[in-house]
Amino acid sequence: MKFLRDTWLVFQRQMQLMLRNPVWLIVGVIQPLFYLLLFAPLLKPALGVQTNAEAYKLFVPGLLVLLAMFGSLFTGFGLIAELRAGVIERSRVTPVSRLALLVGRSLRDVVSLLFQALLIVLIAVAFGLKVAVLDVIAAFALMAVVSLMLSAFSYAISLKLRSEDALAPLLNTISQPLLLTAGILLPLTFAPKWLKTVADWNPFAWAVDGVRALFAGDPGANSVWQAAVVIGGLTIITVVWASRAFAKGIR
Repeated sequence: MKFLRDTWLVFQRQMQLMLRNPVWLIVGVIQPLFYLLLFAPLLKPALGVQTNAEAYKLFVPGLLVLLAMFGSLFTGFGLIAELRAGVIERSRVTPVSRLALLVGRSLRDVVSLLFQALLIVLIAVAFGLKVAVLDVIAAFALMAVVSLMLSAFSYAISLKLRSEDALAPLLNTISQPLLLTAGILLPLTFAPKWLKTVADWNPFAWAVDGVRALFAGDPGANSVWQAAVVIGGLTIITVVWASRAFAKGIR
């Protein structure tokens, strides 16, 4: 019970800070919105589909994974700012659970992602996307797990590096190959065999396939449960590792 209470307190504080300055919330949705408005119209002729709705069913799931990746992977910059301001140092003298300090922050990032994802889906629906509500909810649940994993990873790495100058190039180096081999913008059915083999080792490619199956109205597809297993397993490992790094970093 103490852990849940501490997590709620940290989550509340982080949400208040975000709502006082919602710039990151707005900026986070602008890039996916540009993709939706400026890139998605090219997909109908490029993919050879009959309607815009079919194109959006392929593109929007990848866009949600893109939002989860870039919206959560770079959250560590905020932690570095808190380290510099002495906020984390002051946490040492409080009885708040060290794990709650991590989970509360990560849950804030999950809520932020889900709000942004909802906006993207609503705009896509206005442009012709048709998808069942329950399938969207299931896709959002998978995105929440992706966000939790990447947020925890980002905080742990930030706590070890403690420098924006080191964090930025590291995250860019990690995110670019993951993005390009996940089939986010276009399905990997168009890729050569060697690229498909590389994508099999990319967990976000599994996430994209799972979300696309949900948007296609096939929640029973193998790609859905496979994505849940792969992403869920990696999230557990990442959160455990990040919580230990967090506890040691502010001991």
